[in-house]
Amino acid sequence: MSDTVIKVENISKFYQLGLINHGTLAKDLQGWWAKIRGREDPNSQVSLLNSQNNNSGSDFIYALKDVSFDVRQGEVLGIIGANGAGKSTLLKILSRVTSPTSGCIKIKGRIGSLLEVGTGFHPELTGRENIYLNGAILGMRKHEIDRKLDEIIDFSGVEKFIDTPVKRYSSGMYVRLAFAVAAHLDPEILVVDEVLAVGDADFQKKCLGKMDDVSKKEGRTVLFVSHNMKSIRQLCNNGLFLENGQVKYLGDIGTVVDKYLSLYHNSGDLKGSVTFELDETKTHQFLEAKLVDANENIIENPIDTDQDFYLCLKYQARKKVNAHLAFYFSNLQEDIVWYNERTDFYENYINLEPGTYSSKIKIPNPFLKPGRYFLTIGFMDKNQNINDLKKDILVFEISDKKVFRIGERAGNIYFPVEWNIDKIS
Repeated sequence: MSDTVIKVENISKFYQLGLINHGTLAKDLQGWWAKIRGREDPNSQVSLLNSQNNNSGSDFIYALKDVSFDVRQGEVLGIIGANGAGKSTLLKILSRVTSPTSGCIKIKGRIGSLLEVGTGFHPELTGRENIYLNGAILGMRKHEIDRKLDEIIDFSGVEKFIDTPVKRYSSGMYVRLAFAVAAHLDPEILVVDEVLAVGDADFQKKCLGKMDDVSKKEGRTVLFVSHNMKSIRQLCNNGLFLENGQVKYLGDIGTVVDKYLSLYHNSGDLKGSVTFELDETKTHQFLEAKLVDANENIIENPIDTDQDFYLCLKYQARKKVNAHLAFYFSNLQEDIVWYNERTDFYENYINLEPGTYSSKIKIPNPFLKPGRYFLTIGFMDKNQNINDLKKDILVFEISDKKVFRIGERAGNIYFPVEWNIDKIS
């Protein structure tokens, strides 16, 4: 396609295992001495996750293997995956920091990269000097950088320190200035790794807004790596899911994120019941939790949207206590979609004498939108000391077979109410 700005064809990158040159004589000697003593090389860095796909006894390990995809102009591509999946390696290859072992990459336009804190900055130069240095690396002329200078400094929020050597900057200040430079020096393609996690919440929001502007208003392309699925969903329109250096899924961002979370959010199979071992150190604790239907059968299949179900809890108090009992449902995005408690907002607590108790809570449907949900339960005393907290203990799904238009609605829950429509004139 004529609007394709990045074309990646069968990219692979592998690294040699074992004793290799470390780049300095001191580190080479450390590695040699460790080998003589039969110990591990202290300078070796190998990902345990990626080592799982190296079972052949080979001396090489693949960081990326046969990765192919296209990125169009103005597209915002979110790249997700577990640690060690190959995300940063891919961005380094695209940014020409390292070269692929095999494969071909075609790029149309200048790339501005923000890969690690301080990447591309000279520690002895001031913030102002580093702005000009980065602009020159991108191929910009001095008058082009002059035109953007005030905007960059204002966005970064480090104007008081702009003439101070960046070696004195904190990691947050580094990121602020580095992102401002990368986003404002007019690269056609902006590549951003997980470094935004270093900044504070306000600056992260500011950066997401800027990336949204450069893609939608200025037509530039953005490649964004993050473990924050909310940011990925908010910013990106397409997603690339890497697993062990290979493309697992590629397509619409909502579908790709759901695939990723279903594999890595401890979802596994549906789980309708769980029991807990006694813990004598707790004054009160949960013994059992289960989801059942109207016939008391444990639910282990997707729940229809027109099917009521029940949460059954068994718990024990070892001494008299004023207790607060609560639970919530969360979704794949880790949002709490519904919270419920036995008390009236911490005012009326349950007075429990020593003994074993049970509770049965009806969950009416249609209520939750179709999707996968997780149950968390908590037990707290009147002093707000959490005695027992069980997170994501049950996993269940609401089926979309009978949902009709409900699943298309905004929001997390659907609860029908009665409407009166009276004609008054």
